[in-house]
Amino acid sequence: MSVDMLSYLFIGGSFLLYIGIAVWARAGSTKEFYVAGGGVPPIANGMATAADWMSAASFISLAGLISFIGRDGSAYLMGWTGGYVLLALLLAPYLRKFGKFTVPDFVGDRYYSNTARTIAVICTIVISFTYVAGQMRGVGIVFSRYLHVDINTGVVVGMAIVFFYAVLGGMKGITYTQVAQYCVLILAFTVPAFFLSAQVTGHFLPQIGLGATLESGQSVLATLDQLSTDLGFAQYTAGKKSTVDIFFLTIALMCGTAGLPHVIVRFFTVPRVKDARTSAGYALIFIALLYTAVPGVAGFGRVNLIQTLNGADNAGTAYADLGEDHWFKNWENAGLLAWNDRNGDGKIQYAAGAAFDGKGGKPALTEERGEFGQRVASNAKAGAEFDAAKQPFANEVYVDRDIMVLANPDIAQLPAWVVALVAAGAVAAALSTAAGLLLVISTAISHDLMKKTINPNITDKQELMYARLAAVVAICIAGYFGINPPGFVAQVVALAFGIACASVFPTIMLGIFYKRMNTQGAIAGMLVGLISTVAYMWYFVWGGGTADEYFLGISPGGFGTVGMILHFIVAIVVAGMTPPPPQEIQDIVEDLRIPRGAGEAHAH
Repeated sequence: MSVDMLSYLFIGGSFLLYIGIAVWARAGSTKEFYVAGGGVPPIANGMATAADWMSAASFISLAGLISFIGRDGSAYLMGWTGGYVLLALLLAPYLRKFGKFTVPDFVGDRYYSNTARTIAVICTIVISFTYVAGQMRGVGIVFSRYLHVDINTGVVVGMAIVFFYAVLGGMKGITYTQVAQYCVLILAFTVPAFFLSAQVTGHFLPQIGLGATLESGQSVLATLDQLSTDLGFAQYTAGKKSTVDIFFLTIALMCGTAGLPHVIVRFFTVPRVKDARTSAGYALIFIALLYTAVPGVAGFGRVNLIQTLNGADNAGTAYADLGEDHWFKNWENAGLLAWNDRNGDGKIQYAAGAAFDGKGGKPALTEERGEFGQRVASNAKAGAEFDAAKQPFANEVYVDRDIMVLANPDIAQLPAWVVALVAAGAVAAALSTAAGLLLVISTAISHDLMKKTINPNITDKQELMYARLAAVVAICIAGYFGINPPGFVAQVVALAFGIACASVFPTIMLGIFYKRMNTQGAIAGMLVGLISTVAYMWYFVWGGGTADEYFLGISPGGFGTVGMILHFIVAIVVAGMTPPPPQEIQDIVEDLRIPRGAGEAHAH
């Protein structure tokens, strides 16, 4: 059976499974819509949390990011996994004991202020929409390649699927759908990882593959270093980022993980306080199965990409020799790979440098075919005139970072069912996180704004209706960001973590561990953290700022740590200059630190 047919079968079958679960577990009350009734078993919640967490950024983009930036990618691995340790130890059990549905709910009640609640809602919405933009782009990338539609159409298809089970099932439907999605995505990532490791190194486990010795006598990492330097790239194990930037980025990702609203809400779905910590432990184990394999997959993919395109002698591959169903042409037709024959020899040659506009930007491909059959880019420019003496091996290939994991099985010529399995896993990863984020947005609007702030007298049925309407609007906005993404998947997601680190995380930490923290301090801290971080990111990502202007050399993704420090300082200083919180609030905080005594869950 062909790859296309298997892809349709695997992706279509998974869709039917998800929709069937949504119908079976549809929400009938606000408690079921918001927190699945509070009765999800810890191991199921751990799997659902892992699926919620392992988004398109983890499944699709992380290995691709590490393939291109090498050592610098370690910040993402350490930050995104380390954050779960913080979450399990410092937040999950205490938030579960507090017993509220959402992060804004916690902020509003702990700081006895609807103003604080509203600011928390704004933070939640900014974080969630920034994050969901990457997920919808991930869906579009998968569909553009495997369903042979353009990325925009792929995003619309993904919106329709998420609409069905998020709006109908709420958290109850999403939770059990995410259990199924975790099973799909972990198989889809690890099975090809085992194949790649065995093919490249002879070792079955990708976790130890990077240190394996190849036929050349070199390790995989040493081979990557040599290939990189031979082609003009930075040494794979050296990296470009400064130690300060790596440190700040790691902390931002770690604390941002612990402060993500769609992850935190998962710990309100379990019956007891103890179960919150247990499910966090399960989630960390389930996440580690994928994350420990990522460096190997990134390294193997990089070696395969370079050697496949350039050949054993680095002379390049003749484009005319590629069949119509070759992986290079499939991804070229999807608009995520492009060739610019700068020296006119008809061969594909991959090296350092921009192949098209001289700025590293994505080429705007047309449907016109060039002399050798490749798609023509409307902005195809060689930058400087090609000079073989000065540029013996100039780059001719544009590679979208987000295709590496999806293209790996094609490049390695793995069985067709493995290629189709990866496609189904990528869709599961993107949709699972998108659904969780959209639910957080709809909950923030319906529960925290409508019910708690604007109109406390609405009925349970009306609140559920507002939640579903908010989810519909959120899906439409998310689709727009998926069609017009502000960057590649992992880059966009990293910005969301920085915002969560600077705005939500400090407020929750101070709310749990500092009895003296009051309304004025919380509001001032959230505003300073949110505004400073968003302003810095906006200037350097979209506003024309350059790396030379970075504060202390800290990139936009790492500035969330600076925003977090400012948040803590401002919040504590303002709280110290204003009246303390009421005694009953201080008593609640005192009791909150003892993780026992939460009420029984609603059975379902």
